[in-house]
Amino acid sequence: MKLTHLCRIVLLIILYSSSTLATSQDSCASNLVQLQQPIPFDTTSLLCSSVWGTHNFILRYAKASSDVWSFILSFPSNINAYAAIGFSKDGGMKGSSAIVGWMPSPGAGGMKMYDLKGTSQDQVIPDEGDLYVMNASLVPAATSLVYMIFQLKTTQPSTHLLFAIGPNGQYPDDPHYALDKHRDEISITIDYSKGTISEISNLKLRRSHGVLNIAGLSILMMIGSIIARYFKQWDPIWFYLHASIQAFGFVAGVIGIFCGLALSKKLNAKVTLHKNIAIFIIVLGFLQVLAIILRPGPESKIRKYWNWYHHNVGRILIIFAVINSFYGLHLGGEGSKWFLAYGVTLSILVTIAVIMEIRMRIIARKDTHQSRKTSSFPQSMELAY
Repeated sequence: MKLTHLCRIVLLIILYSSSTLATSQDSCASNLVQLQQPIPFDTTSLLCSSVWGTHNFILRYAKASSDVWSFILSFPSNINAYAAIGFSKDGGMKGSSAIVGWMPSPGAGGMKMYDLKGTSQDQVIPDEGDLYVMNASLVPAATSLVYMIFQLKTTQPSTHLLFAIGPNGQYPDDPHYALDKHRDEISITIDYSKGTISEISNLKLRRSHGVLNIAGLSILMMIGSIIARYFKQWDPIWFYLHASIQAFGFVAGVIGIFCGLALSKKLNAKVTLHKNIAIFIIVLGFLQVLAIILRPGPESKIRKYWNWYHHNVGRILIIFAVINSFYGLHLGGEGSKWFLAYGVTLSILVTIAVIMEIRMRIIARKDTHQSRKTSSFPQSMELAY
């Protein structure tokens, strides 16, 4: 009998827990009657999409008139952070406008528009942006949900949407309302007529483009150049190392540039300068390959001109590769860690090159001094006996 009562209690606990979990989840099948205050626009024709299943973000929307769109974004209050929806031109954060809501406790919180001029905190500007927002409110539900309700005055909202949640337990504070860097984010495209969405997953492609170009066209090229200039005493090993490293770096760079072209097409991004510099680097790379194929012999009269051409084209290639790598990190909105890591790596290679150059010049000076000293002694003479 006692065991029967215990089983009933356990069953009741399980049923209660399940019902509590269910009420804290929103879905497109749920209605909006549990909201604690009325919605200032008609909700009968709202379409619905689960835009971020990982964090249970549900977006309801409809075209209210020829130039007004209605939106309701729901998210669980237990994320313990701000929630954001951004309208982007190309799927990226930079240049977008976002609406951010936060509710640390029922009845408390806020909702603001932000202009996302960049990825750092000082470039995320509150109360600015290119959205015309109307009837905005942040409403708690009877369940553990929060609803961001707003209308946009526009004939067609952007189909590139961004969603983000902030760091756990941190909210925008009065009076500056600065946003701390989000702990998770997603970028999607949405078909407003059908309610279908597709995630924009460009992170791997963007990172592949950056890593291949940085490693191939600048870091490996610099290492190969250092070997060619300062390790010629290891003949012919230095030549094979130099040629292999430069060839591998060039191939990696070409693959990286093709990744960049695919990324640019996918995002419809206008990065003309970055692209033109990359094309110029590729042309220089092919000139270097051509130079290796047409390399004259050591005794040839034109060998010194070939050396001048080969060395200087290589230096120009590396300089433009470094410039374009930093510019690409800037365009990609990468954080300071990427800039720091790349800068430290370059500094180490430059320091090694400077030390090796000083060493080489000291040795050359000693050899020159020694040869002069040797030549100053008179030749030995045979004495007559």
